[in-house]
Amino acid sequence: MDVNTNPSQRLAGRVAIVTGAGQGVGEGIARKLAAEGASVVIAARRAATGEPVAQAIRDFGGVAECIVTDVTTRASIEECVALTVAHHGGLDVMVHNAFAGGVASRLEETPPDAWFQMSYTSAWAGFWCAQAAFPHLDASDAGRLILVTSPSGVEGSANIPLYSPAKAAQRAMAKSLAREWGPHGITVNCIAPVAETPALAGAFAQVPTLRGAIEARTPLGRIGDPVSDIGGVVAFLAGPDAGYVSGQTIVCDGGSFLGL
Repeated sequence: MDVNTNPSQRLAGRVAIVTGAGQGVGEGIARKLAAEGASVVIAARRAATGEPVAQAIRDFGGVAECIVTDVTTRASIEECVALTVAHHGGLDVMVHNAFAGGVASRLEETPPDAWFQMSYTSAWAGFWCAQAAFPHLDASDAGRLILVTSPSGVEGSANIPLYSPAKAAQRAMAKSLAREWGPHGITVNCIAPVAETPALAGAFAQVPTLRGAIEARTPLGRIGDPVSDIGGVVAFLAGPDAGYVSGQTIVCDGGSFLGL
């Protein structure tokens, strides 16, 4: 989906940061926010992945730049926020999507180091993103913090015993911040997506039957598109129509999980 295919421009004049936007879900979110008129910062770990996304958005008339950001480091996140505010005059929407996970394994076979990698890129990075963004979201007329979690953080999943609690921590943080920041007019929400990503493509290559299994358990019978299916939900949460939605987790998985 091209970034100029949505004429609504409901995010015109707003500034957004999307972490992990160099590919996959993060790229889809960034493209959709730009299509809706936002100025978007691609906070990617490597310029080699982030800059092409920013350039693609600019090629279709959007406003975007890449700021190299390592979300496992507080200082890097703080620098990204500071540069964003300096370049664009403020920050209205912070989307934390970046995540580095491990391979599937049973709990008794999982090395302790796997927890540090997952928790630093999910819970810790979400905490740092929230702290760095707060004064600017507070200054905005409609600040938004959106954390990308997972259906596994709601229902759990076998053979990824650390992934589920790492993602569940993001949901707990969103609920707490929704209460804390509500008086400031800031909404805080999560999305839990299932989408076509490079990581999922790698899993499909390793397990050829996996795609069919996911599609079979999904009522809509397909895997989500990062731009239209996932980015569209984030654009809604970032926009004026979601001003009374806070503390929620929206599961964007085609109906596979129906437990909320």
